Amino acid sequence: MTRRPAPAGRFDRRLLAPMMLGAVLNPINTAIIAVALAPIGIALGAPASETVWLVSALYLATAIGQPLVGRLVDIFGVKRLYLAGGALVAVAGAVGLLIPESRDSVWWLVVARVVLGLGTCAGYPAAMHLIRAEGKRTGVASPAIILTVLSVTTQTVAVIGPTLGGLLIGAWGWRATFAVNLPLGVASVILGWILLPRTTGLEPAEEDRPRIDGLGILLFAVTMLSLLIFLQNLSVSTLWLLALALVAGAGLVWWELRVTAPFIDIRVLGGNGPLLLTYTRSLLTATISYTFVYGFTQWLEQGRALDPTAAGLVLLPVFAAGIVFALAFGRRPEVLWKLLIGSIAQLAAGILVLFMTGGSPIWFLVVTMLVLGIPQGLNNLAIQNTLYYQAQPERIASSAGLLRTFFYLGAIVASVIYGNVYGARASTAGLHVLGWVVIGVAAVFLLITVFDRSLRALGREPKEPKDAQPEQPAQQGAARS
Repeated sequence: MTRRPAPAGRFDRRLLAPMMLGAVLNPINTAIIAVALAPIGIALGAPASETVWLVSALYLATAIGQPLVGRLVDIFGVKRLYLAGGALVAVAGAVGLLIPESRDSVWWLVVARVVLGLGTCAGYPAAMHLIRAEGKRTGVASPAIILTVLSVTTQTVAVIGPTLGGLLIGAWGWRATFAVNLPLGVASVILGWILLPRTTGLEPAEEDRPRIDGLGILLFAVTMLSLLIFLQNLSVSTLWLLALALVAGAGLVWWELRVTAPFIDIRVLGGNGPLLLTYTRSLLTATISYTFVYGFTQWLEQGRALDPTAAGLVLLPVFAAGIVFALAFGRRPEVLWKLLIGSIAQLAAGILVLFMTGGSPIWFLVVTMLVLGIPQGLNNLAIQNTLYYQAQPERIASSAGLLRTFFYLGAIVASVIYGNVYGARASTAGLHVLGWVVIGVAAVFLLITVFDRSLRALGREPKEPKDAQPEQPAQQGAARS
């Protein structure tokens, strides 16, 4: 089948379907597993200490795999990595569907989740690569509408994921939460094969492709794996993992400063403060968001004595408001005011938590969740847009992958925080401690946003490809990570 030429002067809307499908594969599998852990544990006779690895395996695989697959997208182009990712997603779904129900099968499911995590790594970096390539082709420097569609799609999936998981389990059992990836993976392969271009113009010519930095990839993987497992299992007995992470991290920096085609260009990244701040904001946003989503939900059930259904309904306004704000303001490409409003709303939500008690009325809880929905929509959208402007075009996919690594790191930091604050039970006193944590993190977010002068120019460039305007301040010092 011959692919028709892309329309001149406007975004190729044929790319939207594979972009959105690829981008939702990771968040839908992150959300859907939450309701499947208990049924899997009962069916396989596995304790919670083992089934929790079904969550951790995906986090670890994607935190390491996103920048790696993103770098491969930058070098080899979107299509082949997208197709490979879809195939891995389908394989993971087939494993979950076919394994026998035995005591040891839980570890096969963990392997399937690792394969699934690696398969979903291509979606978001590929989408950002395609958006950047289309911006270059069409001369539209700020595709705000397309970036908004991508952000809203992933947020919507976060809303429906647990509900979809519950429906699938109710109809076909826990296997359905894995089996759903079989048609999704196949659909990704079909759409990618038909609709994605073989080349986009951002990837280097075959004769100019850099060598794969295998040692850099290995050192990065060891660093992240050791750090993430240590954070998930804080104790004196796991301090050796922290030491290993520090040694591997130091080795990574040493090596990347010397290799000609580094996996992560430490020299350029270290000289680009604005992009480092963007990654930091992603980590802080995830820390606040996951502290609320999981820590607050536990308190609703144990401290406020709501049943799981009511607790889920109280939490829905967060995601609903996030989608509304993203749609309402997504057409505007400027990022500074979005981040400022979002950071102030985060502070307000943390303060409101301090006034909650075991008898707080439902309307007060819902109002707090509506306030939290403001940064849920604006911050995620603004951070994504900021990355679009700050990353080098030839490194856009790996930069997007590294952004997701920082986001997952924030999610794990959040789990460490509320796990240690609550202990055995989610009490109101513990919730107030989480409120102070949110206030502190939000204050840091606000400060690094206010003093980041580079944000003022972002989204205000003339409508030409950004890489064709080297004199623009936002392009100076753009990172290659």
